[in-house]
Amino acid sequence: MADHGKSVFDMDANVVALLCYVLNFVCYLGLVLSIIVIIQDKTNKLARFHAWQSILLLVVPVVLTVVLTILSFVGIMIDAVIGFPIFTLITTLLYLLLALIGLLVLVGVILAAIKAVNGEIYKLPVVGNMAEKYAGV
Repeated sequence: MADHGKSVFDMDANVVALLCYVLNFVCYLGLVLSIIVIIQDKTNKLARFHAWQSILLLVVPVVLTVVLTILSFVGIMIDAVIGFPIFTLITTLLYLLLALIGLLVLVGVILAAIKAVNGEIYKLPVVGNMAEKYAGV
């Protein structure tokens, strides 16, 4: 494992990058750490990239979940008023899509955390390019 320098709290950059992902499972502490990295560490590309990707990997699914939940709720209300069963099917498909998004995010977090601890800048689909742009890699 190559030395990628130090980042915030005088920790190795790959450890900070790993913690940006893993600590999201503990009361979103990864979000807090990611924000600290972005504000404090202006030089370490590895830590900054993974901090941005961790934030985006958290924010993008939340936005999608809110939108799909609102659409599902509207479908349930339309079905209750009209009684047309197609909205029940659409709502069920939207909830299955939400479950799939959750599974994909979990796999993405695990994959990105493994790559981060190995010191690799690994771009996940969708959020990776945005993280690269924001981090200045």
